[in-house]
Amino acid sequence: MNRDKRRAIFERLREANPQPTTELNYSTPFELLIAVILSAQATDRGVNKATGPLFRDADTPGAILALGEDGLRDYIRTIGLFNSKAKNIIATCEALVASHDGVVPHDRKALEALPGVGRKTANVVLNTAFGEPTMAVDTHIFRVANRTGIAKGKTVRAVEDRLMRQVPKEFLQDAHHWLILHGRYTCLARRPRCGACPLYDLCEFPERHRYADGGSE
Repeated sequence: MNRDKRRAIFERLREANPQPTTELNYSTPFELLIAVILSAQATDRGVNKATGPLFRDADTPGAILALGEDGLRDYIRTIGLFNSKAKNIIATCEALVASHDGVVPHDRKALEALPGVGRKTANVVLNTAFGEPTMAVDTHIFRVANRTGIAKGKTVRAVEDRLMRQVPKEFLQDAHHWLILHGRYTCLARRPRCGACPLYDLCEFPERHRYADGGSE
């Protein structure tokens, strides 16, 4: 895909959604961090249902530590892998209190040192809470980047690196959100909605014509 076509794609995404953001509910960097940890292999809707009551009762590292692991599990048991997530969140809260005065660090290395926080989670926090132009490549972004031809790569990190190099700088801050939302609602995994796609004429997916009229797989 050439530079002009890539720019046109992001211009259209921006026109359709000038101020994209995460669909996770949060009001502080700490709440975002916890929500993103919980979102692994879970839907944003499911996470929001759990974090609504949780954040109402415990919205700081100290408050979650006061719940204890068993108490935290009661709030998040509807979310997949809730046992391991509860363990990681308690350990993360302990680390935040012990090493960061209870404040989420604005630093990739420090974020990735927290239990349950990998590169993707750190990228989400850096981008959404702190306004950094990072690219948190999840399954949606990986699929959209490869399928459309925006940034092809065999691994998540390869796609991230190519997106960071190839997305025009003026779009980098919001590109993460645009691509996730496009993959979540239009460029679906099994049956992409090519006929309703605003990027149809720019996309390099060889089989997009097959799905243009809602055809079967």
